[in-house]
Amino acid sequence: MNLPQLEDLPPLDGKRVLLRADFNVPLDDGNITDDMRIRAALPTIEWLQDAGAHVTACSHLGRPKGKPDAEFSMDPVRARLAEQAPGVELLENLRFDPGEEADDPDFVARLVEGHDAYVNDAFGAAHRAHASVVGPPRTLPSAAGRLLAREVEVLAGLRESPERPFVAILGGAKVSDKLGVIKALLEAVDVLVIGGGMCFTFLAAQGHGIGDSLFEDDQVDTCRSLLDAAGDRIRLPHDLVALGPDDEVRPVGAEVDDGWKALDIGPETSAAFAEVVHDARTVLWNGPMGMFEDERFAAGTRAVAEAVAEAPGFTVVGGGDSAAAMAAFGLADQVDHLSTGGGASLELLEQGDLPGLVALREAAAREAGSS
Repeated sequence: MNLPQLEDLPPLDGKRVLLRADFNVPLDDGNITDDMRIRAALPTIEWLQDAGAHVTACSHLGRPKGKPDAEFSMDPVRARLAEQAPGVELLENLRFDPGEEADDPDFVARLVEGHDAYVNDAFGAAHRAHASVVGPPRTLPSAAGRLLAREVEVLAGLRESPERPFVAILGGAKVSDKLGVIKALLEAVDVLVIGGGMCFTFLAAQGHGIGDSLFEDDQVDTCRSLLDAAGDRIRLPHDLVALGPDDEVRPVGAEVDDGWKALDIGPETSAAFAEVVHDARTVLWNGPMGMFEDERFAAGTRAVAEAVAEAPGFTVVGGGDSAAAMAAFGLADQVDHLSTGGGASLELLEQGDLPGLVALREAAAREAGSS
């Protein structure tokens, strides 16, 4: 995709670099429960510091809605960052200012003031046209950090030149949230496996009863059209685990009775999905197979996670709940690429580009034109 790299920046010794990182870490009562996103930024920070730069990092955290909120203070991140990357200054939560999400020019001017270069290493925010993502490249020499560059390399490779068979596994709640990426993946994959809440709209399109399971009535015709066009390239569950009256849990087939709500794929489907994964040369997984936070409905997601971890092909796990599942099952280090950006991963797969990437390329073109 020809993104400008760190090596393309002008000499940085004694210079100040604004680093857009993704430190949107999970917190529990003010304590960081997983610092993966902080650790993921360290290679870029270390490169910049070795080049003699003073690094000012900035990030969002949570959804404070454009005003200061102590719940989303960067203080816990600042403390952890001081341990792992001494000497890095960290600004307060970008989203405490409404100018961040509005890409306000005055807010951008305050961000870039006193800085000589900009590095975007926040892949998880690269799909947002926010001030800290698209603003600094308009005026500063800019480059992609190591994390951002690797994410783009891997995910663009899935779109353009995957080893085959290429299998994608999609879960999550709603078809409408992932309709675009479903259509894009069907142009690229050999098999698309669908589980999670979104599978029930597909099952309804096939004529199955889905009981009280999650369902989007306005997407049934769309799902039917996708099934007709894709044929057996779309694989759906043929058994499920359902919750009924009085909290009774039982396995069912593809038919779910009224009053019952399916919340996981069943053991036969888990085995079938695992077999498809094992035969693939490239695997992409984004979205759990059920409500895995509840152990009664975790078996399907665990089976897929284990299959991906054991797969002989090149394996990519999208961010968000999929990454959380891999971590929960102790498998996060057993995949080839664990993405830090759920929404960004899907949007890049769907559209082939992101606002943050466009901004970096435009900055490089401007620098090349002025030299």
